[in-house]
Amino acid sequence: MALYSAAAAVLAGLERGEGGLKSLVYNSGFPHVRQLYALVSETLRYASVLEKLMDGAALLQAEKKLAPQLAKVLVYDLLFGKGLKCGGRWKALARRHRARLEAELARMKVRHKVSRNEDLLAPEKAVSAAASQVPRYVRVNTLKTCVDDVIEFFKRQGYAYLGKAASVEELKALSGKKFLLDLHLPELLVFPSQTDLHDNLLYTSGHIILQDKASCLSAFLLGPVAGSHVIDACAAPGNKTSHLAAILKNKGQIFAFDVDPKRVATMNTLLTRAGVTGCQLVQQDFLTVDPRDHKYSRVTHILLDPSCSGSGMVTRGPGEEAAPSAERLQALAGFQRRILSHALSFPALQRLVYSTCSLHQEENEDVVQAVLQEWGLAFRLVTAFPSWPCRGLTAFSGAESCLRASPAETLTHGFFVAVLERCREGAAAPSSLPAAAKENPQPGEGTEPGAAPKKRKKKKQRVK
Repeated sequence: MALYSAAAAVLAGLERGEGGLKSLVYNSGFPHVRQLYALVSETLRYASVLEKLMDGAALLQAEKKLAPQLAKVLVYDLLFGKGLKCGGRWKALARRHRARLEAELARMKVRHKVSRNEDLLAPEKAVSAAASQVPRYVRVNTLKTCVDDVIEFFKRQGYAYLGKAASVEELKALSGKKFLLDLHLPELLVFPSQTDLHDNLLYTSGHIILQDKASCLSAFLLGPVAGSHVIDACAAPGNKTSHLAAILKNKGQIFAFDVDPKRVATMNTLLTRAGVTGCQLVQQDFLTVDPRDHKYSRVTHILLDPSCSGSGMVTRGPGEEAAPSAERLQALAGFQRRILSHALSFPALQRLVYSTCSLHQEENEDVVQAVLQEWGLAFRLVTAFPSWPCRGLTAFSGAESCLRASPAETLTHGFFVAVLERCREGAAAPSSLPAAAKENPQPGEGTEPGAAPKKRKKKKQRVK
């Protein structure tokens, strides 16, 4: 039962855009990661076939309490995998529908004039050239170490350090055991895309975080000063939360929300490994939080990375749907507008970052425009990272203040970021934030191409 539940949770995380397949599997807490990875990968590969089988057999209509993700895993293992060797009550449930599912599979083969299960699969689409070039990004966890020590550690492991990148083209050219310091973010190292560091001591000890560059932008551009009270409204699995803690230097208070108890447990494990303190995990739907609650009276910064279509994820597994239906987009955008408006209602809020891993304007510029119109002159857009090459789509005046990322132009996952700031009386034009340098110089230093990160006077715990 644990295997199927864990696989279903990974599928749900992929649908919510919480990360890539590999990161979600490794952060799942399931002890046999290879077994879990194989099951999820194969379920994704057969996803379109499984959905047709379940529809034809009316499985979800008959079992209304069965989550679609769990149903896919069970049907895959029943018909294409190892035949439900485990699963307890889930195995019994799936076997009750075995005859109908097998009959539907036989009919599908007849319709497609094939005899093997594999022949039902569409020809595998080649990974796009842009997606295959997205490198492996490694965020140095400054709560436990520093960039210089991590560089020295990798050099001792046989990697060649090439210095700070001067252009995106240099990142594209990485190969073998070579790595660079990122040209925009001062605590981000860049390795070739095929580099696997999940078993590396630095990762297992929490000294480094495997996090895409675009995902690092949210906390980086929020840039709260040490001592601030911050909300991470949709926090699981916790990479952005640990980044916030590093920016705060563990000085201040973070409230990290997620409604799912399993994701909260996973987040607790990740944050503990990263050395995060001063963070209160709250198992609660952020939309139900009372902004007037006294405990949140000092919250000045909010990071809001809500559920989205995940259409910007380039490491989507085979069978994953990259183009959600119009109805799905409309539902997501409605939720995103509600939660963004709710976040702006916290009375002490000064700055908020809204981000998604979606490519769709409906979830990005349209959401920001609608909520800004709702709030009138109370909040304004900040020009985030002026030198960043990809700007928001010109859906409305000021959308160019927003930031977009893409595999082709920035060598990252597809991403969107908007920085909103409370208007002060007498405020003039929207301010310009290279990387939140005005309020927090430390995470913003060296963010412009050609600017070197400032040397730290005091080293953290040395990696041996």
